[in-house]
Amino acid sequence: MRVLALDTTTRAGSVALVEDDRVLAERAGDGARSHAERLPADLTDLLDNAAMPLSAIDLFACAAGPGSFTGLRIGIATMQGLAFVNARRIVAVSALEALGQMAAVDLAPGAVVAAWMDAYRREVFSALYRVTDAAPFTPERLVELDPAASTDPAATLSRWAAYGALTAVIGDGAVAYKHLLAESTRVIEPPPIAAAIGRMAIAHARRGLTIDPAAVQPLYVRRPDAEVERERKNSRHGGHATEHAVPVRGPSGDR
Repeated sequence: MRVLALDTTTRAGSVALVEDDRVLAERAGDGARSHAERLPADLTDLLDNAAMPLSAIDLFACAAGPGSFTGLRIGIATMQGLAFVNARRIVAVSALEALGQMAAVDLAPGAVVAAWMDAYRREVFSALYRVTDAAPFTPERLVELDPAASTDPAATLSRWAAYGALTAVIGDGAVAYKHLLAESTRVIEPPPIAAAIGRMAIAHARRGLTIDPAAVQPLYVRRPDAEVERERKNSRHGGHATEHAVPVRGPSGDR
């Protein structure tokens, strides 16, 4: 099975081509250019260099979030379009889970790992997992202890104290707030995650867990900055802002 995978949760993001259990190619994007400028050229260039036509792709995969509001919309729409045109299914996974899967690769069962993505506003997008003895990148490999959230990192650590010592924390948020972590906690620099997304997608497909392209829902855990700023201005000028419910999986925003 051949999977074309894309991550647009960060400014740079990444693309990857995965075949069964092999990563054929993975590239980090150019963070100096927007996703709108680079996509879908990054994907087609990856395929051209691998001498593989788009029609040879069996499955498309993408990060559903959390992350950049605009980046997610562009990335998901790109993969939906490619999957629709080629009559293929799609798998969308949490970027936090992809990071957690990468952190767990060389860890023993029982280890507690976290993913921290810098959410700005002095917050992190976070999720906490316990590692099992299942194969890496399978859905069973990680047990979710605390779901995706956007919170103050110190408050997050306090909330997680009941789960025991953290073995590892991965992501740019882990690097930014390393000073809050125990010395025994391993801090892992944020790697490109498109290849991990591709491997997770194959594991999902083997279990029949693929979806129609139109069914992809972004994973948002807070409203976009623009909406928050608009409400702040309305409040300052005596306006009446409308408060919107924020679904964990639905049309809202992160930053």
